[in-house]
Amino acid sequence: MSAATPTFDQLELEFQERAARARAMGGPAKLAARRATGLLNARERIDRLADPDSFTEFGLFAQSAREADRERTPADGKISGLVRIDGRPAAVVSNDFTVMGASSASTNSRKVGHVKDIATRRGLPIVFIGESTGARMPDVMGARGIGAGDRPTQYRRMRETPWASAVLGHCYGSSSWYAALSDFVVMRKGAVMAVSSVKLTSMAISEAMEPEDLGGWRMHTDVTGMVDLAVDTDEQAIDAVRRFLSYLPSHHREAPPLGPSGPELRPDIDKVRQLLPLERTRVYDMRKILDCIVDRGSLFEMKARYAKNIVTALARIDGRVVGIVANNPLHKGGAIDVDACEKATSFMVLCDSFNIPLVFFVDQPGFLIGIEGERRGAIGRVMNWMNAISLVTVPKFSVIVRKTYGQAVLNMGGGGNADVVLMWPSAEINFMDPRHAVTIVHGVKRDDDPERYDALLDEMAKETSAYEMASPYNGHIVVMPERTRDTLAELLDSAGLRMAGGVGEHLMRTWPTSY
Repeated sequence: MSAATPTFDQLELEFQERAARARAMGGPAKLAARRATGLLNARERIDRLADPDSFTEFGLFAQSAREADRERTPADGKISGLVRIDGRPAAVVSNDFTVMGASSASTNSRKVGHVKDIATRRGLPIVFIGESTGARMPDVMGARGIGAGDRPTQYRRMRETPWASAVLGHCYGSSSWYAALSDFVVMRKGAVMAVSSVKLTSMAISEAMEPEDLGGWRMHTDVTGMVDLAVDTDEQAIDAVRRFLSYLPSHHREAPPLGPSGPELRPDIDKVRQLLPLERTRVYDMRKILDCIVDRGSLFEMKARYAKNIVTALARIDGRVVGIVANNPLHKGGAIDVDACEKATSFMVLCDSFNIPLVFFVDQPGFLIGIEGERRGAIGRVMNWMNAISLVTVPKFSVIVRKTYGQAVLNMGGGGNADVVLMWPSAEINFMDPRHAVTIVHGVKRDDDPERYDALLDEMAKETSAYEMASPYNGHIVVMPERTRDTLAELLDSAGLRMAGGVGEHLMRTWPTSY
């Protein structure tokens, strides 16, 4: 006799039981242990990211392809689906460390690939919430395991949609790969991101090491520059992802979203005169100048701890999103080194890929020269920057705040590399610092012959003002600092500077995401 046909009530009961087991993840004990340490679990992280009741899950009933592991791999350790973030649809993958360390295997790799494919084809940002031990063994052991599949595009970035990653635990293997491919990476202090685990790495090099030294937040914010922001808690990390995405369009074929505008968001621009020392050798914090120009509270700095001599930030001016690249004389006098080149170039690629106009704020003495920079390929990094700026198709504006010297004049938007060059009356434009030029050209030092040195210095310093730049039309607008915000707002709103539909050509869509 055949089994009795089940009723809908019986089918529903089975469904509820299976769903409850899947949503229980690694079980009460593991979830309680995480809660005790202040960490959110994979589903709580999605709840923090998503608008209420907006998560549509894919693969709730997915399990390991290995029969022996099926019952202990609910959702196969990676929770995926679609959400809404501030009302806009997005895709998400949240690694569940309570299930076999969120290790990567054939089933959950298909889940990730499916979400990526939908997001790419349908124009949705993707958020990767990382915490994983890497590849699942023994699934990948042997030639059959490691050689299986044909995924030549698994790690290809064409920048059709924004990618954001939160590194919230030990991230090895695919969790670190997707972070490296992302446009924005936030890391919780105490998390670790590396190619392989501490144990495996220690065995490989026969040397004990600490997780922080291998791939902690200081390493990736200060040294590698792979992490844009370090925070203290899971909640802060998820909130940072939400904020980053608020500046980005959903996909590369639309303009960035307009933010609020109004008198309450106007900054105190009159403070600029107090903040900017006119003596070119005195330092100051360019970020304070920027805060006086962009919408109040809108400056969102990226890679703030890496290459501090240059600032890269998203912001708004009258509600319009802009990307800012600014020299910061507070660090290294604002001189541009190899790390600054990489940081600025990567940021320009991000902005051009997602239709964000660029504004350069300029106060730099040139490139930081020396043996270390040359050994690290300074020439190539400078030219990477120049190649990138020549490929940028979004509007570019350059504001010369104080000094700008040498080849770096071009890197910061001069020499036709910006649509419009604005100059404050405090601007000074030259091939090099006149004080150095006197000694190089004439061999005269102040200590040896102060009278002749000063006379030659006056000669070398001639014709370097904003008005001398404006006279042959090498610069386009001389503007008082207090008028800079309104002038930029007018330029951003100008029909003559808009892109068709607010969308650029994306000539750098395949530029490497990491160096």
